[in-house]
Amino acid sequence: MSSALVRNPGDGTTFRYHTNVIEQVVSNAETSGLISVTRQIARPDQAPPLHTHSREDESWIILSGRVRFWVGSTSFDECEVYEAEPGAFVWGPRSVPHSYQAITSTAELLIICNPGAIEGYFHEAGAADSRSDASYSLMEEYGFVIHGNPPPVPQTY
Repeated sequence: MSSALVRNPGDGTTFRYHTNVIEQVVSNAETSGLISVTRQIARPDQAPPLHTHSREDESWIILSGRVRFWVGSTSFDECEVYEAEPGAFVWGPRSVPHSYQAITSTAELLIICNPGAIEGYFHEAGAADSRSDASYSLMEEYGFVIHGNPPPVPQTY
């Protein structure tokens, strides 16, 4: 590989994480551990629980749809809330609690984690019909701290 990498949508490998198919745009191995980038189509019922990463920063680029972000507290009621639209960039530094949820029927996101070792969690967790306590245990192995359930699915979107 040269010092640059160009990967168009659909060129990366795909894997299942819970009910979602995710494209691995750039892998941890390809960047010598610097970053991992995935592309996903998120739905309102696929939001992660409110959590904190202890080992990496996480960034999102919203490609389509709208996404709500909760940031800054271990309680949804006390978080700052932001809505991001297509073209938005969101940065979540390590050790800052956060969650996000598509608030349109779908939203396409690029998710960037640096360093990139956390991608191992998503591959290990793999496909499942829903999130489970076993997945939460695996999250903790990768330095996640879970603060509660995912946000409720909105009635309309």
